[in-house]
Amino acid sequence: MLRRTRSAEGLPDLPEAQIELLRLLVATGGLAPSRAATELKVAQSTISNLVRTMSAADLVERRPLPSDGRGALLVASTRARQLLDRYDRASATVLRDTMRELPAADRHALQAALPSLRLLLVALSE
Repeated sequence: MLRRTRSAEGLPDLPEAQIELLRLLVATGGLAPSRAATELKVAQSTISNLVRTMSAADLVERRPLPSDGRGALLVASTRARQLLDRYDRASATVLRDTMRELPAADRHALQAALPSLRLLLVALSE
């Protein structure tokens, strides 16, 4: 899905770890690096490495914590938000177009499976 989406829109090949961090930062409005590590269940050194790479690519910004100017708040850059929006729009289009090509019986089976797939997604994200 990612490969087809990237190809369809000429989007950059962002590693899954970067996409996960960006989605977390967008969903929360920003986090301290230690909190991001906890939320993603990775080591703080992993977050540090991601932030270094992503800052250089203008995907993540480090801002002073409002409550304590010594700490840092990680936020997704405007460029990152735009890329995620493009990924989301393109992947929805790819999925919709591909599903239209399926036989009607398969489309109905997928529709019927959606409640179970939602429950599976919730269970996997816990």
